[in-house]
Amino acid sequence: MEKIAWQGKFIKVTTEEMLGSTWERAYIPNGLVIFPVTDEGKILVIREKRPHETPNVRLKPVSGMLDAGEAPEACAQRELQEEIGFKAMTLTRFWTYKTSGTVNSETHFFLAENLVSSKLPNPDGEDTIEAIIALTPQELQEKIQSEEMRWGVSVMGWFKLQQWLGGQNREL
Repeated sequence: MEKIAWQGKFIKVTTEEMLGSTWERAYIPNGLVIFPVTDEGKILVIREKRPHETPNVRLKPVSGMLDAGEAPEACAQRELQEEIGFKAMTLTRFWTYKTSGTVNSETHFFLAENLVSSKLPNPDGEDTIEAIIALTPQELQEKIQSEEMRWGVSVMGWFKLQQWLGGQNREL
């Protein structure tokens, strides 16, 4: 039986005795990553302050955590509005990545198109976002290759999006 070893605001760690060993599990909230695309085919990414990370500024797509009971599509729209001030008229979930075992969570990946202006206040504070940057797919690929964009989940999502688009016989 799992026992809670530690519980924070976002992370829970449990232990469980099985087959003579102690197994640890970390549970993190389910989340999402969104690739918003402009009418010109550019992907909007965020340069965001992250004082608890090294480096303390990172380049990332729109992302966030689902609130309890919140549908992924509703969360995606909310995060778009909070972080970049847009709502997607076309929102397509192209992949869901689920981890289980040592780290447990689910991440939903979306392509957001036909963007319209619609700003909601950012609960993390408006000053956490340094800039919203529009990149061509090639420029985004270069940011990944140079490790300027290095958040692993986002990078996986970018490659999965490229694969999905190829299956749809389309490009951004």
